[in-house]
Amino acid sequence: MDLSFSSSLSKTFPSSSSSSFLSVSNPFSFQLSGKPNTSQLLRFSPNPGFQCRIFFRKPLLSRENNHVVRAAQSSEQSENDDFVLEDVPHLTNFLPDLPSYPNPLQKSQAYAIVKQTFVSPEDVVAQKIVTRKDSARGVHFRRAGPQEKVYFKSEEARACIVTCGGLCPGINTVIREIVCGLNYMYGVEDILGIEGGYRGFYSKNTIKLTPKVVNDIHKRGGTFLRTSRGGHDTQKIVDNIQDREINQVYIIGGDGTQKGAALIYEEVERRGLKVAVAGIPKTIDNDIAVIDKSFGFNTAVEEAQRAINAAHVEVESVENGVGVVKLMGRYSGFIAMYATLANRDVDCCLIPESPFYLEGKGGLFEFIEERLKENGHLVIVVAEGAGQEYVAAEMHAAEQKDASGNRLLLDVGLWLTHKIKDHFTNVRKMTINMKYIDPTYMIRAIPSNASDNIYCTLLAHSAVHGAMAGYTGFTVGPVNSRHSYIPISRVTERQNTVSLTDRMWARLLASTNQPSFVISDALLQERVDRETIEEINNKKINSI
Repeated sequence: MDLSFSSSLSKTFPSSSSSSFLSVSNPFSFQLSGKPNTSQLLRFSPNPGFQCRIFFRKPLLSRENNHVVRAAQSSEQSENDDFVLEDVPHLTNFLPDLPSYPNPLQKSQAYAIVKQTFVSPEDVVAQKIVTRKDSARGVHFRRAGPQEKVYFKSEEARACIVTCGGLCPGINTVIREIVCGLNYMYGVEDILGIEGGYRGFYSKNTIKLTPKVVNDIHKRGGTFLRTSRGGHDTQKIVDNIQDREINQVYIIGGDGTQKGAALIYEEVERRGLKVAVAGIPKTIDNDIAVIDKSFGFNTAVEEAQRAINAAHVEVESVENGVGVVKLMGRYSGFIAMYATLANRDVDCCLIPESPFYLEGKGGLFEFIEERLKENGHLVIVVAEGAGQEYVAAEMHAAEQKDASGNRLLLDVGLWLTHKIKDHFTNVRKMTINMKYIDPTYMIRAIPSNASDNIYCTLLAHSAVHGAMAGYTGFTVGPVNSRHSYIPISRVTERQNTVSLTDRMWARLLASTNQPSFVISDALLQERVDRETIEEINNKKINSI
């Protein structure tokens, strides 16, 4: 049976078994529902026309040219059990005759002692780890790691690395480990560094990267290759890749950078080039969807403790001391939340996801006054994206964006400091001592800590294994602590934000004993109901 259909459609087709169906909702997502037949294999080739075929044969134990999803048979599976693999593209999808080669790791001394050197092509990682007995198996991603077959000979591989966007602890570690991983594990010696971000492809010189050149760059902050925002011109970039005969591209950057990586992959595929495009997601704010966390986040939370501790010492040493510490978090308050939970000296944490108000019962001013009367001092941590609507309205500021398309933020920390001082000096007639600390660029510019260094190594090696195995148009990251290959569209479709109905935010409120700034129980219930309805609707959409 041969089923073909356009990727713009969403249809359900019956298989040879009346209780098993194939459901396709996008080019990289498919679903088997009902009790599957163990002889069924779904082979997936996301070529430009998107053809999907079902073959009925014995399950394969390895995969070479096509993506394989097998639904395992179990007598304990319920009738509602279904399995979804959101797979990533492979070079053989548009270059079907591409030859493969044995992985050099077969002869590696480092991997000789490993019980299972290679990842099975059938290994997947579940996106949702906590489920109920009768719930669906849900979405899975391909597990990252070395594959038995590779699609690049060591002497033919020519890789390049580029870093884009803002700074973040750990970038240099990722660069170093991509270079060392390619060289030590796969014998690749031709590695280029693209200087100055995306525009470096067509306006800057490149630098030859070797393990010796990058040997100690992980001890430095910033990016060894320098960076920039914007400058993405897909045609010029791919022209340069083609002219330089580059066949592996490693792109380190955040949301906008990964969207650019997707465009590069699409153009590479359109031209039929043997070029693997791998993304390594970077954002200090931890706002990338799907993955457990982004690199640099642990370092940022740890370094933020120095600023919070300094603010606490300052306010504790004076009468009615009020300290305000502004931390990073344009749209997501993860750094502020985790830094607050880690410190224990913070009295109030303000994040973009949780609206707050200053005056009136239950407002910030009332809370500050009560805490000053109780302790004589107070520390407030505020994420840079919190309260922007108040600042913009008061300053009559028009919305502006940077070269990456991000909204330029106003200084909420400085604004909040002035509002607190004006209120207590002029309205409450109280003498207070204000202290304001903004450690943003100090945190961004430091080297990564031990935890992030290990994490960056795993990210880099996963990207190298994936590109050498012929995967392309993917990004890497941990999903439930297991590194996976994820379609770029999944990590750029939305931003990861703090959920005010999750236990972590409740833990923070319990730790600081601050107000939730929710005006009434009715408003809270309305918000919860709205999120519940949205969650149900999303599940319905995903199940179509």
